Amino acid sequence: MRKSLSLRRRQLLQSMLALGAAPLLPAAHAQPAQPQAILTRAVPSSGEALPAIGLGSWITFNVGNDPAARAACTDVMRNFFAAGGRMIDSSPMYGSAQEVIGESLQKLGMPKQLFAADKVWTASDERGPEQIETSRRHWGIGKFDLLQVHNLLSWEEHVPMLLAMKKAGRLRYAGITTSEGRRHAEFERIMQSQPLDFVQVTYNILDREVENRILPLARERGMAVIANRPFRQGALIDAVKRHPLPAWAVEIDCANWAQFLLKFIVSHPDITCAIPATSNVAHVRENMGAARGRLPDPAMRRRMIDHVEKLA
Repeated sequence: MRKSLSLRRRQLLQSMLALGAAPLLPAAHAQPAQPQAILTRAVPSSGEALPAIGLGSWITFNVGNDPAARAACTDVMRNFFAAGGRMIDSSPMYGSAQEVIGESLQKLGMPKQLFAADKVWTASDERGPEQIETSRRHWGIGKFDLLQVHNLLSWEEHVPMLLAMKKAGRLRYAGITTSEGRRHAEFERIMQSQPLDFVQVTYNILDREVENRILPLARERGMAVIANRPFRQGALIDAVKRHPLPAWAVEIDCANWAQFLLKFIVSHPDITCAIPATSNVAHVRENMGAARGRLPDPAMRRRMIDHVEKLA
């Protein structure tokens, strides 16, 4: 009798499976969903892979000694690293941002995946090394991965200094920055004459001037490109969020406007990393989502431009 019951149970189970009743089986039998791989781009001068979304600190991390605001910045960094982020970008121009980053790194146990990017920003060539050392102490790290001449200030003196630091093993990468479309002609001349690893420029769905000359030159010269002001310091987000996200955004796995705008940037093959700044945990999670899923092809990029230009 028991054998007969056992046979009937097996037959019933087989029938249920044939009818698609597998979801009724215990969860232990289900295969866990595999997380989407994070989008990375190679640094041309080394081949090192960097996640395509980084973290900026202009304004958002300049919170002084406010304990609650500092704790919020730590939470942002915690979620940034948890989502696979690496590059954090700052500058001595950003008020207390460097100190806030350093305090947060200590609280988080100095995450090993950190890619520390900072800048030299002084008109005095003699003060450059001193400023860099002060920045390094604020961060609490052994050395920076990347140092950049901020907005080309005294670049004639600072670029050779950074290249010498790199040669001596005290720095991994050297670069220059500009923003808001300023001094592009001079920027190009420096790119053509100096063996830089990185350049940082403004690039977003509305500010696309660098597509004409700077991005092709970076490709030709083997330089990584960091995109700053991806949201025009929040103004672009404010302009589009009054409108619903287009239904066709699901075709590139966008769940919100931040991902829509960031995916446009990092889908350009010459962009290495975009660095949106935020002090909001929900926003950093949204931003990091742009480094996963499908990216727009050239036709979709054109459609995105046309749509945003009508809204902004």
